Amino acid sequence: MTKEIWAKAVPFDKKFVTLALESGVDAIVADDADVEKIAALGRVRVIPLSQAAFVAVAAKSDEEEAARRLQQGETVFLARGCEIIPVENILAQAAGVGMEVGDFDEAKLAAGILERGVDRILVLPQAAADLKKIVAELKISQGTLDLAPAVITGITPVGLGHRVCVDTISMLKTGQGMLVGNSSAFTFLVHAETESNPYVAARPFRINAGAVHAYAAMPGDKTRYLEELAAGDEVLVVSATGRTSLAVVGRVKVEVRPMLLIAAKIGDTEGKIFLQNAETIRLVRPDGSPVSVVSLKVGDEVLCRTDAAGRHFGMRIAEEIKEG
Repeated sequence: MTKEIWAKAVPFDKKFVTLALESGVDAIVADDADVEKIAALGRVRVIPLSQAAFVAVAAKSDEEEAARRLQQGETVFLARGCEIIPVENILAQAAGVGMEVGDFDEAKLAAGILERGVDRILVLPQAAADLKKIVAELKISQGTLDLAPAVITGITPVGLGHRVCVDTISMLKTGQGMLVGNSSAFTFLVHAETESNPYVAARPFRINAGAVHAYAAMPGDKTRYLEELAAGDEVLVVSATGRTSLAVVGRVKVEVRPMLLIAAKIGDTEGKIFLQNAETIRLVRPDGSPVSVVSLKVGDEVLCRTDAAGRHFGMRIAEEIKEG
């Protein structure tokens, strides 16, 4: 789950505040007298120090105080240096737990306590050198998914259909794309348009993702229909190694184009996807290299993901569902 990354600009340091803004933190905690000064530097939430509680957990009573204040809706941060067991106890009692960290290792540890982690990580000024790394790892990164080689069993032209280009505001790299498919239980890694050819320049911000009805894997173990995506939405970018990250949609282009129905199998499980019939649309080979749908052949292998079927409004549910 994505964490909120806050920065503690106490005392005020313009260089640290600028770094925090450029890194994309969710909020900045500052002395009350510095709030307007920081707000003038960028559009960011600024929390006056007087409105945040800092609890040094040295005894059971401190743990109980932190849990009580969190349950009352206060903004609470556990002071740097807390032992893990008290943090676990507080996490079991309340939501919205924050924790001060002084470097990347402390941030990663705080994010993984009880496999859930604290909800807010407050980066102290001494961790300035690690701030961008902390944001990239704990906010942009979404963990790793298991991908597997699937054998192509069919490639059939099916006529015209509405396809969706997802244009992000990020520059994607070779091996990256989105997981898309006819079923949430079987998705294909559709490659971004990172590769050039003699006729069309690369558009590394774009994933020509498939037909309007297709499911796309989203952050937070959810799915969306491609047609539902809009500017400002966050989508899940997946690499050939299964590493995931967030990207923001800048624009969605829905246009009528000739389509292919592509089928593949992992063991006895079959999945399908409709993709535009064009050289620039690519899937991903097991070695991470992109392969155009135009040159794809029955028997080739591409990276896919299998999962349990069952989604309602994009959220996982326990229900017997068959999708083809």
